[in-house]
Amino acid sequence: MAESKNRTEMYDIVYIFRGMLIGLMVSVPLGPMGVLIIQKTLHKGALSGFIAGMGAACADLFYATVAAFGLGFVINTIQTHALILQIIGGIFLIIVGLKIYFDNPLKQIKAKRRVTKKGLLGDFLSLFFLTASNPVTVIVFMAVFAGTSVFGDAPNVVTEVMVLLGVLVGGSAWWYVLSTVVNIFRKKFKLRVLITINRVSGIIITILGGLVILAVFEPFRSMLPSAA
Repeated sequence: MAESKNRTEMYDIVYIFRGMLIGLMVSVPLGPMGVLIIQKTLHKGALSGFIAGMGAACADLFYATVAAFGLGFVINTIQTHALILQIIGGIFLIIVGLKIYFDNPLKQIKAKRRVTKKGLLGDFLSLFFLTASNPVTVIVFMAVFAGTSVFGDAPNVVTEVMVLLGVLVGGSAWWYVLSTVVNIFRKKFKLRVLITINRVSGIIITILGGLVILAVFEPFRSMLPSAA
C-alpha cells in the first residue's frame, strides 16, 4: 500500500516536472512580454517585474488549461475572434510602448515612490490581458501537448492538473529569475542610463505592437513571424 502511494507521488512529480519544462519553453523566449517585464523591473523594482510576470504566467495557464481539457467552446470563440484580439493586443502594445518612451523614471526614483498593492495589481492585469490577447498561445499549447505526449499513455484529470501546475510553476520561476537578475543590474545603472533604456524599450514595444497589427493583414501575415 505504502509502495503504491510512493509510486503515485513519484508519478505526480514527473508530470509536474514535464509541465515545468513546457512552462519554461513558452516563457523563456523574450518577446514583447519579456521586454515589458524587464522594463517594469528596471523602472519599479524586482517585485513589480515578478508580479507582472505572474500575470503573463497566469494567462499562459489559462490557455494551457483550455488546450489540455479541450474546451471546444472557448477554443472556437478564441479562433472566431482571433484577428480582433490580435489587433486589440497590438494597439495596447503601441499605447504601452509610447507611454514607456515618454515616461521619465528620474521623477519616480527621486521621489522614492513605494510600490502599492494597486500598482502591483495593475502590473499583473496589464501583462495578463496583453498575454491573453495573443490567441496563438492556445494553438502552441495544443501542438506541444499533442506532440510530446506529456500526459502519458492514459491521461486523466489528475495528470492533466499536475502538468498544468507545472506550467504555472515553470513560467513563474523564469519570471522570478529574470526580474531578480535584472534588478541586480538595475542598482548599478546611473539614472540617465535608465532613461535611455526606457526610450529603447518603448521603441521596441511600439514596433512590436505595429508588427502584431500588420501580421493580421495579407501580404504581411506571410512575411512576418508570429508575434508571440
